[in-house]
Amino acid sequence: MTIHRWEYGITHSNGDVDEFLHSFFDGSGRKVVLIAGAGFDPRSTIIAERLASLSGIDIRAIFIREVRPDPNEKLIKLAEAHADKQVAAIPANRVVEVPIFGSDNSVIGGRRVAALLDADDFADATDVIVDVSALSVGISFPAIKFVHEAAGSSGSGYNVHLFVVHQPELDARITAVPIDTMTPVHGFNGGLTLTSQSQASAKLWLPQLAPGKSATLRIIHEKLAPDDVCPLIPFPASHPRLGDSYLEELLTSGGIPWDMDSRSVVHADESDPLDLYRTIMRLYDLREPVFKEFGGSKLILSPVGSKVMALGALLAALERDLPVVYIEDFSYDLVEEVASNDPGEPHVLHLWLDVAPSLQEA
Repeated sequence: MTIHRWEYGITHSNGDVDEFLHSFFDGSGRKVVLIAGAGFDPRSTIIAERLASLSGIDIRAIFIREVRPDPNEKLIKLAEAHADKQVAAIPANRVVEVPIFGSDNSVIGGRRVAALLDADDFADATDVIVDVSALSVGISFPAIKFVHEAAGSSGSGYNVHLFVVHQPELDARITAVPIDTMTPVHGFNGGLTLTSQSQASAKLWLPQLAPGKSATLRIIHEKLAPDDVCPLIPFPASHPRLGDSYLEELLTSGGIPWDMDSRSVVHADESDPLDLYRTIMRLYDLREPVFKEFGGSKLILSPVGSKVMALGALLAALERDLPVVYIEDFSYDLVEEVASNDPGEPHVLHLWLDVAPSLQEA
């Protein structure tokens, strides 16, 4: 039996997150770098403020403002207010703007954030934290891959921690206008050739279903032309019929664009990224020997929904160099103010991505 890298990964949820922060960081003298989004999402300040409440650590932050064309004025004001809170919480900081699109409307955000981090110096860091709560996949995946690979290549190494604040009710209120071009996430091409005629391997697409993403999934399916599709549906989930509602939305918005078989549906725990990670790794291991003599197998991921489940896809992509394809969003809108309808308590998750060599030897 193959034991995968994060098979027994370390995670903490909700109250256990605070306990971990205090037991591992408080009074430790650790040198911490926080990478987080400074956006309109109200969850963007939570991790920064919790880290700021700790004592005896040396912490600095890189707050990333994702810049998109013709932004919503309401969202700009929200982003500025959240950035002010983050800056106040962690005074040693840089707020940097990362353009998502180039002058020719090509997607450049992933390359820009990788270059931004490459120009930084993490040599003295004991811990690098990436808070994906207010970062898009096109920014968070390249950022995480950079610090993950840099941790492995540095002499002393450092711990890499991922945090996400998860609220499905709030996610459903954030609407997006996608562009019409599918592209691999920067650093996650995985050897994929987007021209089907020249791709010999059997392509299995694993799209993550999510509210308001029907148009995005249709475009990806049309451009990708996969041989098989296994949609990823959250279960267990915050609501028992959440997965069914995603399928219903896709069906009522024009029909499911692939041949649907209930046996092809992949369920994964909405609150546990390791559950989806293990599922993807099992699929990979099962398909490899079957398709080895027929051009090979290619698993393709599209994490367009829950950021907790997206982290599970990220782990599999990092371990097996799997391609991750998505459609970048041109703009966002928040359907209603959070204050007018409480979305409930957020689910906070910590995933320990890389353990520093010094701790492995201890």
